[in-house]
Amino acid sequence: MMDLKVYNNRNVTDDYLYIDAGKPPKTWQEKFKRVVQRTLKGELFVGLWIVFREMIKFDIHTVLYPVEKLPVSPRYRALHQIKRLLESGNQACIGCGLCEKICIANCIEIESKYSTKGRKVVRGWTLNLGRCIYCGYCAEVCPELAITHGQDYENVSEQRAHFATMPDLVTPMDVFRAGKQKPYPGFGAVSPNADENVKKTPLAY
Repeated sequence: MMDLKVYNNRNVTDDYLYIDAGKPPKTWQEKFKRVVQRTLKGELFVGLWIVFREMIKFDIHTVLYPVEKLPVSPRYRALHQIKRLLESGNQACIGCGLCEKICIANCIEIESKYSTKGRKVVRGWTLNLGRCIYCGYCAEVCPELAITHGQDYENVSEQRAHFATMPDLVTPMDVFRAGKQKPYPGFGAVSPNADENVKKTPLAY
């Protein structure tokens, strides 16, 4: 018959150092005696001295939010952003509806129409931020990289149904004209040296 003592032993190693803590006191005399012994050893005052030493340093490690903010990872999926085209400045959204179809929270709603030129344009684009789980599927499926996730995580509302429309999320024109529209760092985005590559021949890169 197989011996199960090896499997019943829950200790990872046998090199444990056991400390004799003594028997727990039962009477009030024994409890008082233990308090006096531990006090005279100085362990209590050592702990108080460490606390007092750190207190008088005045070296504040707390971030004074909102004046100070911790750096956010570039891959952080925060509030959505809608980009503009670099050539014309128009919104990059073409109204294909893929973000609405892939949204697992059903928080995106798109209304599109055909313009006089026969081109499909976005009539209305709303996002229910109260239902959004920030999964990032809408940004991954967008063929034009029109919708991305920014780093603006301060999204507070008094209403459970907090909606954001396209004018709220699209890059403002003054920011775009100043060249401060943050590019999407993911696959398919415009590279930083895109202008230099365009001027070269296709065989040069």
